[in-house]
Amino acid sequence: MASWSDFTSADPTLAAAIRALFEQYGPGLAYLATIRADGAPRLHPVSPVFTAEGLYCFIVASPKRGDLARDGRYALHSFPPEECDDEAYLTGTATRVKDPLVTAKLSEALRASLGVDWHLYEMHVETATLRRHGPAGAIPLAATPAAVAPISRTWKAELSRPLAYAG
Repeated sequence: MASWSDFTSADPTLAAAIRALFEQYGPGLAYLATIRADGAPRLHPVSPVFTAEGLYCFIVASPKRGDLARDGRYALHSFPPEECDDEAYLTGTATRVKDPLVTAKLSEALRASLGVDWHLYEMHVETATLRRHGPAGAIPLAATPAAVAPISRTWKAELSRPLAYAG
């Protein structure tokens, strides 16, 4: 497992492209998948926060926070862009930030309301994938000979190097 900053150091180009998709509408926007107590998936919209030190989410009192407290495994998927079907996807483990200095710094910088019951979680990265579908999108309405095959790049923390494949 790697911090966001470790991933950024290992593959800055891929990290920048993934971050751009998560922040394409301004503040971070993503779908967060967690694991319910019965093992089923749960999906929620969240606003991930990217800093030089890490990737974080402020999680209010909710079923998703209960999921992360019990089983920190997560998947984070970007919102779809308006002009194409490109996507960014991260998996890993979320851990609650217990350092009051980190929490205070981020809550102040992002104006997180002190009156709301939230916990700050750091999202550690196991895999990071960027998929570019090209101008035809993920599912072209009409097959054309000039269709461009999607390109995917995946980085895995245990390998510390990107894997590239088409298909």
